[in-house]
Amino acid sequence: MSNPSINQKITDLDKKVQWFYSDEFDLSKARENYESAVNLAKEIESDLETLKNDIKVLGRDFTRE
Repeated sequence: MSNPSINQKITDLDKKVQWFYSDEFDLSKARENYESAVNLAKEIESDLETLKNDIKVLGRDFTRE
């Protein structure tokens, strides 16, 4: 199974957040869903930080010394 893209993760996180506002909300599942959403948010943050670092590296002008 391939790793989901950042956009896919953001879509999944949005769905998890929307669950709290939906008719499907169940207090007994709230903690599990909250922890899942927090972990996904941390993954997204890490992915974005990695992407930011990659962009910085690619943006360097290696022709200058």
